[in-house]
Amino acid sequence: MKKFTQEMVVSYADKLLIGLKEDEVEMVLSEFEAIDKEIDLINEIPNIESVEPMTHCLDDFEYVLREDIVEESVDIDELLQNCDSKLDREVKVPKVVE
Repeated sequence: MKKFTQEMVVSYADKLLIGLKEDEVEMVLSEFEAIDKEIDLINEIPNIESVEPMTHCLDDFEYVLREDIVEESVDIDELLQNCDSKLDREVKVPKVVE
């Protein structure tokens, strides 16, 4: 398996426009190394290739889809009557991020 290199991490970070510092690159590399070790452990399980992939953790799980029924929605002005603070047709909330 090909290991991640510092150049690869820097290249991917630049492509994602997140610009990592050198200590952050080292942290990412150590995380990938830990993930690689876990994958290596999984690959050591005998006959792992013969295990069927799961779609759900419960064997007898069935997807039951409800019928899609179009219903009348509540008037926005009626809903906004319950708000302490509103701006036009939107709920105004306190700023939580500077």
